[in-house]
Amino acid sequence: MDFEALKTAVQKGRRNDVTALVKTAIEEKVDVNDLLDRSMIPAMREIGDRFSRNEAYVPELLVAARAMQAGLTLLEPLIAESGREPRGKIAIGTVKGDLHDIGKNLVAIMLKGAGYHVIDLGVDCDIAKYDEAVKNGAQIVACSSLLTTTMPYMKEVVEHFRGTPVKVIIGGAPITQEYANEIGADGYSSDANGAAKLVDTFFA
Repeated sequence: MDFEALKTAVQKGRRNDVTALVKTAIEEKVDVNDLLDRSMIPAMREIGDRFSRNEAYVPELLVAARAMQAGLTLLEPLIAESGREPRGKIAIGTVKGDLHDIGKNLVAIMLKGAGYHVIDLGVDCDIAKYDEAVKNGAQIVACSSLLTTTMPYMKEVVEHFRGTPVKVIIGGAPITQEYANEIGADGYSSDANGAAKLVDTFFA
């Protein structure tokens, strides 16, 4: 198995190549943990780091994320069989009233790529949706917002989970660290790669 070829295919966003390489690896009974740890996770980590340094941009991150997802979809049954435990369980959704999901989708794929179990709640999420995910084991709730008009709902989510073991982290175009501090969120990130690193700190 050419781990470097798979890593490159993910980084370049070559979805068809990723699919073909993963299918071949499955046929050859390559260890799923090797595929993840030697190819796919490092690929997303590297493109995420490049994005953070402004050496890669949203379209590149997006195509890499889609390629990664294509590979993960094929591997999910094998990951379950292998008994590989996720590093933690994260619920992510765009807050109530907001229908934008590109940023949220990028964060979700970066978290999956970092080895977390992600419950993607989609868009327009009210507290009940986040609550349901927590009942299903989510330890962190990640809230996204692209509109200044939907930002205040994040405060309601934070207040709802205050005093519980659940951590609430926030992000999105209009969100700042200052706003996160103001509403008492447990964390903030300005981009998808940073969000994955932020989540890492809760499971260190």
